[in-house]
Amino acid sequence: MYRAYEDIDALRIIMEDANEFTVERLKKLNELTERGINPYPYKYRNVTHSSEIIERFEGLSEDEAFVLAGRIMLIRRMGGVVFITISDQEGQIQLYFSKTIMDQENFENLKLVDIGDILGVEGTVFRTKTGEITIKVTEYNMLCKSIRPLPEKYHGIQDADLRQRHRSLDMIMNQNVRDRFIKRAKGMSAIREFMGSLGFVEAETPILDTKYGGGEAKPFVTHVNALGIDVFMNVSPELYLKRLMVGGIERVYTMGRSFRNEGIDRTHYPEFTLFECYMAYADYNDMMELMENLYEFVFMKVNGSTVTKYDSYDIDFKAPWRRARMCDLVLEDTGIDVERISREEIVADIADKGLLQERISEGFDLEAASKGDLILQLFDDYSAAKLVQPTFVTDFPIDSSPLCKVHRQNPELIERFEPYALGVELGNAYSELNDPIRQRILLHDQASKLRAGLETASPMDEEFAVAIDTGMPPAGGLGIGIDRLMMFLTDSYSIKDVIAFPVVRR
Repeated sequence: MYRAYEDIDALRIIMEDANEFTVERLKKLNELTERGINPYPYKYRNVTHSSEIIERFEGLSEDEAFVLAGRIMLIRRMGGVVFITISDQEGQIQLYFSKTIMDQENFENLKLVDIGDILGVEGTVFRTKTGEITIKVTEYNMLCKSIRPLPEKYHGIQDADLRQRHRSLDMIMNQNVRDRFIKRAKGMSAIREFMGSLGFVEAETPILDTKYGGGEAKPFVTHVNALGIDVFMNVSPELYLKRLMVGGIERVYTMGRSFRNEGIDRTHYPEFTLFECYMAYADYNDMMELMENLYEFVFMKVNGSTVTKYDSYDIDFKAPWRRARMCDLVLEDTGIDVERISREEIVADIADKGLLQERISEGFDLEAASKGDLILQLFDDYSAAKLVQPTFVTDFPIDSSPLCKVHRQNPELIERFEPYALGVELGNAYSELNDPIRQRILLHDQASKLRAGLETASPMDEEFAVAIDTGMPPAGGLGIGIDRLMMFLTDSYSIKDVIAFPVVRR
């Protein structure tokens, strides 16, 4: 038989924030055990969710019995009748208890029930005079006695840090938060379904490694005691997925956590979920088609529509999306024809037009920046935010990535794109570089930058270089920030809203 703690004062020491409400619940916990009731049973019968009963109500007979379980969110005591609202994963439903229906002892035990407790009930369904679908309870069981009161009903947890630190309470008090993470799970399943339908193989890649690469980012460093060495947490799975392609897997993808020891803002977080895929015998045009179709599939599968209301905008992710060259956008938004003039002429035009003044005041070195750096900065400051509807921004400067093929029409550009919606970058893709000599040169260049002090540069990865030497088929590669996808899918303002348990400063 379950025995509660009788020394309530000792428990108050353990629970440093215990108050009179907690003490009252502890007393009720003890009283339940004294009445022979186990407040923490091992299991309960298979249950029906509230949504199923509500959806099927019109076709139900009056004597059909249901078993439900859920957390108490509201109690109204009215003499010989008690109304309780419980919440389960699918929604809420009202319960009706009457001492004319159940025996006196069970009805009296309801005095020991509090908001926050988890109950299991059995009963039939009816509609009250006010029209609310309700369970007429014939039997109930205490499944978990809560000893901590929930936040106040109408205000809940308002502080963002507290909501993230106590996400469980946030989900209890805000069904939309719970629904958000259920929707995220459905979105992840939809991605896997879509990729499987195209013959892609899901693979796992290392989180800990003696090197890092595949993205320009400052890594996290940790230590493996058993080996006595420092290792890095992966910033991207790219190099390993390409090695799998060399090994003969022609369509491969992964979806897992990546880590970059950089800033936090509305769309950036050091630990995030990254989707990457590689398709042999394809290029970046094929990756555009794959990405827009993937987004369309996920939104239709989860939301039933490709249109989402976000920040007062109606964003439509239906394929096909707009294609726009980066240099054309910069010309349109700044008047500088960056593709056809020299670096020095771009610098002069920036000065004449008074552009990038804020960046320069923050330390951006106009004179030291390469032509590619200038183009990227002009795009970031004057074009990106204007891209409201989904848009593929294509054909980046050649010095923006060491892993991409040179553009077929312009040797100063590479076949790379980034998709944007409402000014938010959604991913990154290339016609993948598979020239082993050029790849080695670019990897050595990255390693040189790292040795010179550039923290976001990557070290030389000889194992990857050997794989490329062996021969990788022509391929298109695509990376998608899953958390940003989920922000749009769930209409969430911040990336931390779609991460269940973000780190919160203590």
